[in-house]
Amino acid sequence: MSQLEKIYGVHAVEALLRHHPKRVKQIWLAEGRSDPRVQTLIELANENRVQVGQAERREMDAWVEGVHQGVVADVSPSQVWGEAMLDELLDRTEGAPLLLVLDGVTDPHNLGACLRSADAAGALAVIVPKDKSATLTPVVRKIACGAAEVIPLVAVTNLARTLEKLQQRGLWVVGTAGEAEVSLYDQDLTGPTILIMGAEGKGMRRLTREHCDYLVNLPMAGSVSSLNVSVATGVCLFEAQRQRRVKAAVAAKKA
Repeated sequence: MSQLEKIYGVHAVEALLRHHPKRVKQIWLAEGRSDPRVQTLIELANENRVQVGQAERREMDAWVEGVHQGVVADVSPSQVWGEAMLDELLDRTEGAPLLLVLDGVTDPHNLGACLRSADAAGALAVIVPKDKSATLTPVVRKIACGAAEVIPLVAVTNLARTLEKLQQRGLWVVGTAGEAEVSLYDQDLTGPTILIMGAEGKGMRRLTREHCDYLVNLPMAGSVSSLNVSVATGVCLFEAQRQRRVKAAVAAKKA
């Protein structure tokens, strides 16, 4: 059991059962919980021959740090992809890929929220540096609401070198910076794009900035000077999605 990790929350556990059932070794449900959402989990567990047990809520509270919603799973360790995974993903991707880079985001809540937004906006993968960056943890999986089980998280040793390789494959690197002169909404994000979000409070590192083809800012209309990195990430990703939908609709009309 010591080699397993505990994942908690209805969405995170359900996503594991749907996408990576072999990783789930046991599911624990709080005594007395029998609502429809739990019944779905039980059915998925039965389909995949995963054992389901019951435990007291107080006992489950001691297992995890966070709101477990009466659902905890013992699973095999999290998988973070290596750099080679990027080539495999790009080789089998049609159209213009959208990649998200988080340059030194260390807060697990922000990483979880960014994974959730990246999946919802159709990003191909999320890239982080191996050092000084949050990685997959039960907290990240809970905040991601299942997205951590679907969208690849790729940890790279040298982010600048990875960006160079991706640029050689025809991707354009767009970094976010408050002092940038071009607005996010004026930047073309419909081509093969790498969107870079900097660390909380510090922004992008110097080497990362130097590898950007374009720098954009998020226009701020109020009194605050910046947004939380996960919120800003959502804004940027969905602007890219909006532009791509418009371009596809125009192309469809012309066809």
